[in-house]
Amino acid sequence: MIKIQEPSRSWEIVHMDWVAGLLPGGDRIYNAFLVIVERFSKTPIFLPCHQDDTAMHTALLIWDRVILWTGLFINIISDRYPKFTSAIWKNLHQLFGIKLSFSTAYHPQTDGLAEIMIQTLEDMFNLLPALESAYKTSIHSSTKQTPAILKKGWNPKLPQYSLRKDLL
Repeated sequence: MIKIQEPSRSWEIVHMDWVAGLLPGGDRIYNAFLVIVERFSKTPIFLPCHQDDTAMHTALLIWDRVILWTGLFINIISDRYPKFTSAIWKNLHQLFGIKLSFSTAYHPQTDGLAEIMIQTLEDMFNLLPALESAYKTSIHSSTKQTPAILKKGWNPKLPQYSLRKDLL
C-alpha cells in the first residue's frame, strides 16, 4: 500500500477516478466523467467524457481543462484503470516529471478522496428531482413568476420541508 504524503500547496497532489456506464439522455451525450480532487484544498473538477476515450484523449483533456489552469502536479493517485496504465500515459508522466501512484485494491484510504467525492455526486444526483421541483416553483428574477406558473398556469401543491439534517 502506498504512503500518501501531504501536499504543501494546492495542486501538488491530485486523486483521479472514473465514473463510467452512465446512460446518455436528454442533452447529455457523455457516458462517463473523470473526477479529479486536489488533495490540499479538496477542490473537485468533473470532466465529462466518453467511456471509450483513448488514453491520449484523456491526457489531452486533463492538459487542456486542468493542467493549463493549475500547473503541473507532482503526484497523481489513482486506481489501475487501463487509461492510467497505458504506455502513452506513462510517457507523459516521464516527460513532465509527474509521479503516478496506484492505489491498492480494497484499501480506500489510498484513494479515498476521489471515492468520497463520487459518493457525494451520487447523493447529489439523487436530489436532482427535488432541486428541479424547487427551481420550477421559485420566482425567477427576470419573469417575476415561477416557471411552473408560466408553463402550466399554476404551482403544484408540494409538502413544505424543513431544513432538518435528518431529512437529507
